[in-house]
Amino acid sequence: MTDANERLLKSVAIVTGAGSGLGRALARGLAARGVRVAAFGRRLEPLQETAAGHAGILPIACDVSDPLALTEAFAQVRAELGPVLLLINNAAVYPRRDVFEDSQASFMATVATNLGGTFGATRLALEDMADAGFGRIVNVTSFADIAPLPASGAYSVSKGAQRILTRALLADLSDRLPDIVISDWLPGMLATEMGIPDGLAPEVAAQWGVRLALWHERSLNGTLFEMMRELPPARSLKARLKDKLLMRPVTKPRQL
Repeated sequence: MTDANERLLKSVAIVTGAGSGLGRALARGLAARGVRVAAFGRRLEPLQETAAGHAGILPIACDVSDPLALTEAFAQVRAELGPVLLLINNAAVYPRRDVFEDSQASFMATVATNLGGTFGATRLALEDMADAGFGRIVNVTSFADIAPLPASGAYSVSKGAQRILTRALLADLSDRLPDIVISDWLPGMLATEMGIPDGLAPEVAAQWGVRLALWHERSLNGTLFEMMRELPPARSLKARLKDKLLMRPVTKPRQL
């Protein structure tokens, strides 16, 4: 284990959307490794269920779409646990509304959680990470923007924009703060309220998410993992032919 990975184990983490499903499993998985975890969610009772029987989890009711509530929640974490060096942006809503059932207000409410909440939590966490010159952020995202399902306009747009946000953050941070490492992760189709009945158990997927969150090295900046495998950036046929002509070594995708 590297010193950086060891440092993450001793740090304070925030997991958003931790009241059920994948977020609950991620919070519990981190706590089982000894990480002090603040579990964020809209309602306190489900968060208390997340924390029950799992030492090291602090439940905090917080709607990530509300900037003031998010700021107050981060202040509570800092006061009770310390600075935040690990963030998993998991909170999301998937209202399943046809375009004729949606409105500008309802559409933007979804964006406020899925994209605004990701940015808001990231921006606040970066205050601590910049002071330390070190941090780890994992954005739980989706391919919904590539092939949107019916009645998923707001969800698809906001989750696709979340991956663009990762690239934009790296454009601002990677040169001056290279040890704040940001990755995107697609957990797969899960057996949760937002998923499908015969999907993957969130506890299984969370094992991969925990490994990714506790893995810190600069080469992970901007990477995209699907389930347990890294997805390499798409390369054109011309670029691949050039690699062969120049006998460049093929980099194998990493696994969690």
